[in-house]
Amino acid sequence: MGFDRRDFLKIAGITAVSLGAKPALDAVLGDTAQAETQALRPGVSKAETWAMVIDTRKLTEEDIHKAIEACHSEHNVPDIRLPNHEVNIKEEVKWLWADQFDHVFPDHSQAFPYLSEEVEEKQFLALCNHCTEPPCVRVCPTKATFKRPDGIVMMDMHRCIGCRFCMAGCPYGSRSFNWGDPRPWIRKVNPKYPTRMKGVVEKCNFCAERLAKGQFPACVEAVESGALVFGDLSQPGSAVRDLLRKHNVIRRKPSLGTGPNVYYII
Repeated sequence: MGFDRRDFLKIAGITAVSLGAKPALDAVLGDTAQAETQALRPGVSKAETWAMVIDTRKLTEEDIHKAIEACHSEHNVPDIRLPNHEVNIKEEVKWLWADQFDHVFPDHSQAFPYLSEEVEEKQFLALCNHCTEPPCVRVCPTKATFKRPDGIVMMDMHRCIGCRFCMAGCPYGSRSFNWGDPRPWIRKVNPKYPTRMKGVVEKCNFCAERLAKGQFPACVEAVESGALVFGDLSQPGSAVRDLLRKHNVIRRKPSLGTGPNVYYII
């Protein structure tokens, strides 16, 4: 990909912050990085357990479009099309997508067979759940997918050998495989985030690179209605905990014991 020294220093700094390694950050980037770290938004840069709450009552079709567009533009997700310009489902790469209730919540659709038509026909956002017990991590032979101390399940594309065991292990369909070179299908490359290559798996990373800079995930900032709320699940006073106290929520396939950290208010 041709990283220069400046790119390396940026990546090293982001990695150091994300792991809470302030001494390493100072050693690599010096006083400037220290000043930038001190300017991070309170409660955004670090957490014990990151989580997201999606209030589907507030979420509009426009919100869903904005969230997906923001996520995919931020992370150079390819938009692979057929000759007739339709999405190539077989080779589609997605980090954030929309689907109907019975596909996103098959357990709940069986438990509640008399849902309103509004709920049944509504589109729901889906993404990696950053599980407490992620099965994808257990089956990866090269540790290309791993769980950080703050709960984010990451992908190291350089370690990925394309075996797709993680895709088989994920019960949510949250991972995509690059069957071909994805770069020609990127509409506008974001130079701040690396592109991928043929033969690797990718997925949502809760915008770890943005959190390291004190920014909320791109999808959260794009949805101005407040339907997406992000914060530290371990903090009783956080925004996500406040919503969980006030509302009944559901998660995707909770019976599997993976412990999803994405919650939905229906």
